[in-house]
Amino acid sequence: MTASFVIAAAGGSFLLDSRTPAEVFTPEDLNEEQRQIAAMAAQFAREEVEPAAEEIEAKKPGVIAGLMRKAGELGLTAVDIPEEYGGMGLDKVSSTLITDHISVLASFSTAFGAHIGIATLPLVWYGTEEQKQRYLPRLASGEWIGGYGLSEASSGSDAMNIRTRATLSADGSHYTLNGEKMWITNGAIAGLYTVFAKIDGEKFSAFLVERDAPGLTVGAEEHKLGIRGSSTCPLVLQDCRVPAANLLGEPGKGHHIAFNVLNVGRFKLGVACMGGARHAMAHMIRYARERKAFGKAIAEFGLIQRKISTAATRLFATESMAYRTAGLMDAGMGGLSADMAREPREIQRHIEEYAVECSILKVYGSEMLAVVADELVATMGGYGYVEDYPAERFYRDARINRIFEGTNEINRMIITGWLMKRAMNGQLPLLGAIKKLMDEVMQPPSFDGGGETGEPLAREAEVLAGVRKIALFAAGVASQRFLAELQEQQEVMADLADIIAQVYALESALLRARKLEAGRRGQAAVAAAMTGLLADESMAVAEQAAKRVLAACAEGDALRTQLAILRRLAKMVPADAVALSRAVAQHCIAAERYPL
Repeated sequence: MTASFVIAAAGGSFLLDSRTPAEVFTPEDLNEEQRQIAAMAAQFAREEVEPAAEEIEAKKPGVIAGLMRKAGELGLTAVDIPEEYGGMGLDKVSSTLITDHISVLASFSTAFGAHIGIATLPLVWYGTEEQKQRYLPRLASGEWIGGYGLSEASSGSDAMNIRTRATLSADGSHYTLNGEKMWITNGAIAGLYTVFAKIDGEKFSAFLVERDAPGLTVGAEEHKLGIRGSSTCPLVLQDCRVPAANLLGEPGKGHHIAFNVLNVGRFKLGVACMGGARHAMAHMIRYARERKAFGKAIAEFGLIQRKISTAATRLFATESMAYRTAGLMDAGMGGLSADMAREPREIQRHIEEYAVECSILKVYGSEMLAVVADELVATMGGYGYVEDYPAERFYRDARINRIFEGTNEINRMIITGWLMKRAMNGQLPLLGAIKKLMDEVMQPPSFDGGGETGEPLAREAEVLAGVRKIALFAAGVASQRFLAELQEQQEVMADLADIIAQVYALESALLRARKLEAGRRGQAAVAAAMTGLLADESMAVAEQAAKRVLAACAEGDALRTQLAILRRLAKMVPADAVALSRAVAQHCIAAERYPL
């Protein structure tokens, strides 16, 4: 389990409160059991998934299903399922480790992630005892693979606008479902689908639909840009008969199932992006070490080193956020009684607490992987652009991560909207913090540049304080300008989300780097260098996004005054990015991989 010193801070409180290194979970805090789980997942990926890559990408029948059964034999598909239903019921850090280290091939990790996440957790959280006894052991073992049917041709991001209809029979024995679901991961190989429909066209509800249900037809495979080896099919429901006992949860409450399970889906997707990025980095570094130009390895060139350091730095930030968030979930559940800790609804409630952190991780992680994949192609040049090498597959596969589990645009709206909603209902003292900051910025400036105290990473801590203040200042200006209409200002909401995400990323990296400084000095130097690079990047992103927010909210003298305040908040001493980049890259090259 997660170490007991981790604080179960409220979701979103990172925007208001500073934490100490001891209060957050990092990968360096893993216990021996967790390290063994990570090693087992990595071994499975190395010995089973990677050798089957060509067969998977060619959609050879039975390959992914066979790998899922092998994963089930090791317990890898059972980690989030309670023990009484054939699962392992492990902590969220252990679950995170499995997704992280198994994600070396996007087609497989997509199938695996959908199965253990959005296809299984609705049943874990909302199923009746009979439903759980009947289906969960099969899902836990990999005997059956799960699918999740929410999206439709006319209702992707607008999930509540589904047209699939369910009608209860006169005798109450079954529902008849009619409609079509699109883009269903594991569509052709699943044995059980969670399908959403509106009872009588009104009550948004969820149903457990078996593959051989009368009236269910699995459509043809989609031909996709990436993740070509994963199964993606439509589901056609034409007078599909589903037993009334297979209604999942309460009639009309299916939106709770759909939206709550997506929090975990988003979290796990961000984690899978980490695994993919770590694998892509290994290819990048190996090629840079071996490729010679102008009489030396291209790994010695500064601009190649910049590509490596950029990839490593953003992966470091993503990894730090992911394990911090998993630690928060475990810490929250660690305070429950033994009986409550076994209650799935309590588990779901504690995960829902960190909805904003999950959305941040999804957006940041998916965009991080896109950068890493692009830098891999760039490092390999012409070789990166042909199918004989894996770089082009990484590049194609990375794009989907910004679309599914809620597009990044939707998730940016969630980040800002979730925080503002919590502020308005008093669950998060955000409005008070904004008012305090707004009062503070009207006082004469006292900032002196910081970073000269001699304390490790003092400059980065000063930058973090500035980014946090920029987030509060921009949110305050936007709230005053638009009031309740802020939700309609999507561009402003998205810019605020980007600033907020930078706060969580930079603080997570800084706390981890400081923890390493205190305990693992061999890794502390590279962590400090990556945090230094990240600090400058975070401030640049925050300042530019804040300028757009302010310009959308004011004009004339008011805007000039606000921009002057922003310049004060954004004042910082820049790092020697060239030296830091070279230092990070040299650690990576020496290790022949991501260095932590």
